[in-house]
Amino acid sequence: MTRLRLASVNVNGVRAAFRKGMGDWLATRDVDVLALQEVRASSDDLAALLGDEWDIVHDPATAKGRAGVAIASRHGAGHRRAQLHRVALGPDDFDSAGRWLEADYEIGGTTVTVVSTYVHSGEVDTPKQDEKWKFLDAMTERLPALREHNPLAVVVGDLNVGHDERDIKNWKGNVKRAGFLPRERAYFSRFFGADGEPVEGADGSTGPGLGWVDVGRAQAGDVDGPFTWWSWRGQAFDNDTGWRIDYQMATPDLAAKVTEYTVDRAAAYDQRWSDHAPVVVDYEL
Repeated sequence: MTRLRLASVNVNGVRAAFRKGMGDWLATRDVDVLALQEVRASSDDLAALLGDEWDIVHDPATAKGRAGVAIASRHGAGHRRAQLHRVALGPDDFDSAGRWLEADYEIGGTTVTVVSTYVHSGEVDTPKQDEKWKFLDAMTERLPALREHNPLAVVVGDLNVGHDERDIKNWKGNVKRAGFLPRERAYFSRFFGADGEPVEGADGSTGPGLGWVDVGRAQAGDVDGPFTWWSWRGQAFDNDTGWRIDYQMATPDLAAKVTEYTVDRAAAYDQRWSDHAPVVVDYEL
């Protein structure tokens, strides 16, 4: 058996995160594969920050200093280098740059497909929300093909949607805000619904389930959170008034191999190096 420790985090600018202490976290966490979102830096910046120990694939956003996703793997043993990576998502005229990155890794003789993704935050009744709908549509189309490509696949990252009332501390005040709109949540009900079975969304729509597993919810059970994002403002972090919008969503075959799930919440507000906490999962392959 080979352990894969996969960590995912929206770094909110990787250079700033390292200045605030991300390197100290990474040095002690024994991560095998690290998925990053909102990198907002160049590939050279990433290589300089992470060092020679890591093999990096990176998809920057079209607009410099925006979004950006990356996956880094430790390559000391030589078998965790990305075998293949892909960045295209959705129609040809849809700009998904910096938001979707797939990579195949051979780990202990087993190939695992990892996707680092950063879904648009959106804003109700604006072009930003239109782009979010397009992205969620593209994900809906890609997920079955991804599972067909490899039954051991996982999509990780900042998906910018709380699936249900357990995923947002103050959900009643957010039902008309991007991130908790009934139509957004309906996509996630289909992502996690039983494969091929009709699934009714929070907006009343019905569609077939895609059969993916929300690893965080499966491991935590019927509890609030555990939250992964807290506003920098006010007492949100201290009061744990957060949102669970960072996911590891796995195929059933890979989800069955989960042995541990952790949200690495900072011990105190002044020890945070991002407004998101890393989501760390161990898989036994």
